[in-house]
Amino acid sequence: MNFDKEFIDKIINVTSKAAIACYPYIGKKDKILADKAATDEMRNHLNKLNINGEVVIGEGELDKAPMLFIGEKLGTGKGPSIDIAVDPVEGTNFAANNLPGALSVLAISSKGNLFNAPETYMNKISVGKDIPNDAIDLDFSLEKNIKNIADSLNKDINKITACILDRPRHKEFINELKRLKVNIKLITDGDVAGALLVTDKKYNVDIFLGIGGGPEGVLAASALDAFDCKFQGRFLFQSQKDIDRANKMGIKDLNKKYNLNEIVKGESIFCATGITNGELVKGVKIVNNKFCTETLVTHKNSLINIIKKEIAITWLIALFAIKDLPLVPSSIG
Repeated sequence: MNFDKEFIDKIINVTSKAAIACYPYIGKKDKILADKAATDEMRNHLNKLNINGEVVIGEGELDKAPMLFIGEKLGTGKGPSIDIAVDPVEGTNFAANNLPGALSVLAISSKGNLFNAPETYMNKISVGKDIPNDAIDLDFSLEKNIKNIADSLNKDINKITACILDRPRHKEFINELKRLKVNIKLITDGDVAGALLVTDKKYNVDIFLGIGGGPEGVLAASALDAFDCKFQGRFLFQSQKDIDRANKMGIKDLNKKYNLNEIVKGESIFCATGITNGELVKGVKIVNNKFCTETLVTHKNSLINIIKKEIAITWLIALFAIKDLPLVPSSIG
């Protein structure tokens, strides 16, 4: 499928509307309601597009997710067949507590081009475009990966910065990074955003690593591909149920390492609209009675850009009129 500027703008509109729908719930301490508002609105606008879409990365399986579930058909059914990967609110805790970094995320590609990842953990690693393909590998020791990155960038190891989720499961990783005297950037949530910090030197992150969500790995890979970055992931199955689900999805080699071009084939569109301010994009705000959004949009064959949109405030007032919600997020004292 040829993703032209008009179609890309429609996809940007989807994440922008989803982010704005979440706006009244920012700081309200209810991540479920925040996620539902964005999910409902994302689904509503995807269904207006002339596409024959199917969710390959979604809010969960049908029995756990009433909307945007894996396998759900979206669009009018009149257009091209496409794969859709969604995370209506990446960083639900950020949105619920009015903390930086909440995003509304969507990736789209032609049918069969986005990997249908199971709902399980993935051990992953991402680095910038200046690192050679053979410099990193999940089967290398952490020390070897760090040394290879340092050599590739002509840096001392103590000048390397690694980003990792602050989780108990990463205790050994973090201890080894400390032993190597690597600078550590801990993040509390935001698996997709964390992986994207390797895309630009301004973020001062040389490697993102650790165990996070498999579906989030696919979303991140869609954007990393446009930046010519490197990514590798391996699923970690926690139970026989996880293994059975993976087998049903066509995954036979449970220990396989997936490189970026095995997760994202061909061209794709990635959009991430800020809900709250973050390192990648600014959050939703109201200026002159209009909602203003920022969206990071990537498309390998045409653009990588921050797109700003203005949407009339009356749109959300009408949407939430029956819910008696103020259009001002709650702050954290």
